[in-house]
Amino acid sequence: MTGGDPGRAVLSSLPRDDEGPVFAEPWQAQAFAMTVRLHEQGHFTWTDWAAALSDTIAAAGPHDRQEYYEHWLVTLEAVVAQTGLSNDDELAERKAAWQRAAEATPHGHPIELGADLT
Repeated sequence: MTGGDPGRAVLSSLPRDDEGPVFAEPWQAQAFAMTVRLHEQGHFTWTDWAAALSDTIAAAGPHDRQEYYEHWLVTLEAVVAQTGLSNDDELAERKAAWQRAAEATPHGHPIELGADLT
């Protein structure tokens, strides 16, 4: 990476332990796992993923205050739409369903999709 690479600064701000970056929130690990699984299924290469994530971070600009995994999630949504795995309407409905489930879940309990239906 070059000194002007916006990803380098973002990567250095990730929470770390002695072994490297760790996830600050469960959703970050889930987004990471979904990305790995889609890659394993052959929906995109790691080179394509890295380019898309770099583009997302660069497009946000130097004064952006989003966290790394917020960029990761934006990129994941874009790649899922671009590869035809989902479309904008399906993504919007899934986000709304998760929001309803989160609002219906008592604090401290795991959020389960479908919790908004009870």
